[in-house]
Amino acid sequence: MNEQLQLLKPKIEEVFAYLHSHPEVSWKEVETTGYLKEFLEREGFEVSLFDGITGLSVTLGQGSPVIGLRTDIDALWQEVNGVYQANHSCGHDGHMTMAIGVLLLARERGLPANGTLKVIFQPAEEKGKGALAVLKTGIMDDIDYLFGVHVRAADELDDGYSAASLRHSAAKMVAGSISGIEAHGARPHQGKNAIEVGASLVQALQSIHCNPMVSHTAKMTMFQAGGDSANIIPGTAKFSLDLRAQQNDVMEELYVHVQRVIKAVAMQYGVDISYEVMSEMVAAEVNAEAEQLMAEAIAKTVGEEKTVRTIITPGGEDFHFYAVHRPNIKSTMLGLGCNLTPGLHHPQMTFNKESLLTGMAILMNAVELAFQSK
Repeated sequence: MNEQLQLLKPKIEEVFAYLHSHPEVSWKEVETTGYLKEFLEREGFEVSLFDGITGLSVTLGQGSPVIGLRTDIDALWQEVNGVYQANHSCGHDGHMTMAIGVLLLARERGLPANGTLKVIFQPAEEKGKGALAVLKTGIMDDIDYLFGVHVRAADELDDGYSAASLRHSAAKMVAGSISGIEAHGARPHQGKNAIEVGASLVQALQSIHCNPMVSHTAKMTMFQAGGDSANIIPGTAKFSLDLRAQQNDVMEELYVHVQRVIKAVAMQYGVDISYEVMSEMVAAEVNAEAEQLMAEAIAKTVGEEKTVRTIITPGGEDFHFYAVHRPNIKSTMLGLGCNLTPGLHHPQMTFNKESLLTGMAILMNAVELAFQSK
């Protein structure tokens, strides 16, 4: 495969250079989708666009088994050198490049000889909604094994090493508002101070206790109240909560406790606190068979000494919605060590581009092993 990789390297570098320099945010990946479609069709692949959303898929072969490879295609919106813009600081440009590389390698290797390979280019991962939208298309319904990939920060995984699974945590982003009573600063008894309510809410969140063997947190991440006048007691406020748990059942328990806390604080002050879940991610449901296949693929590519079984990470990833909503899918996500610094989502994030070829090879080997296992 090394010879095939080297022959493909110029094309892979060209693809990455374009995708990296043309980032688009969630649900607006129009030019990205267009570029992927044009490139893949020029290479002779039949492309299927999703109905009503950005993104696309490519299917090779027919029949069973059905092996899937999913990549995300959106970028982040963030400040880069003083200017707010779309920016590929999460590595999705690299993920797309590796997925294209697998298609090119599969064609060179005559895969699949029997069965079906589906490569899905999914929108809006950063919003936590893309996987759910793709599930509605039905493209995942017949998949047996599903593989994903994510570049990893240098402080989590050394360059050249790879992990057979990423165990992301569950997350909920909650937005709320407090409706109290505004009053003159000299007459606090006539008002219901939204800041005091918020302070009590912060303190009450610290009283939540779930299973201490499973990491979990609930904290306030945004609070806005009051104006320029220091002598006015603010009656209204807006806030955000960030909830994390390493397991889905603990997240369910944590959210019940958070709801109880909000209700208790509202009753204590006699105010209304409204809230809703703005976005959420489920925790990883890693399949042991898929993880084993990925471990074998890594060992085959870079050696057992550079194979890591799993990485537990507090970050979220909407890839895991597929296994949770389609329990028949055996899934795992490759963690690719690539000297990524300073860190994921940092505006100046960079990584070793040579690792893209390694990632392609690992994913190709995983796909081959999955076909052989059936």
